[in-house]
Amino acid sequence: MPPAETEGREADARGLFLRAWGAAGDDCEACVAAHYLARRQPTPEETLRWNQECPTRADRVGDERIRGFHASPHGNLGQAQLALGRPGPARARFRSAAEHLDDVPPGPYREWVQLSSRGGCGPPTTRRGGRSGPR
Repeated sequence: MPPAETEGREADARGLFLRAWGAAGDDCEACVAAHYLARRQPTPEETLRWNQECPTRADRVGDERIRGFHASPHGNLGQAQLALGRPGPARARFRSAAEHLDDVPPGPYREWVQLSSRGGCGPPTTRRGGRSGPR
């Protein structure tokens, strides 16, 4: 059976992601489950809640498994803050996403994270050390 998420079965997808959350064996698995749960919430407040849980769990991992993924939760948190009309906290999260961008391997995923990290912050600029990020 194709995945519920790609078929647009929101409730089924959310249920499966909740099962993954409950079955998570460590903070890395919980981080990934929270990331997917945030994508399928019925309200902006619940989306924010799961988007907050994701980087909290990522910070607890303590090894390289999450390194290339760490920028994404911060960008998602920024988007969630914008959806709730909170541009200040959103900008702070977009800056955090940009600070982790160097850890994301080149490719379409990095381009998406880079675009997300620009949300509400203007175009990227080159910072000291040659790294790019929002102004």
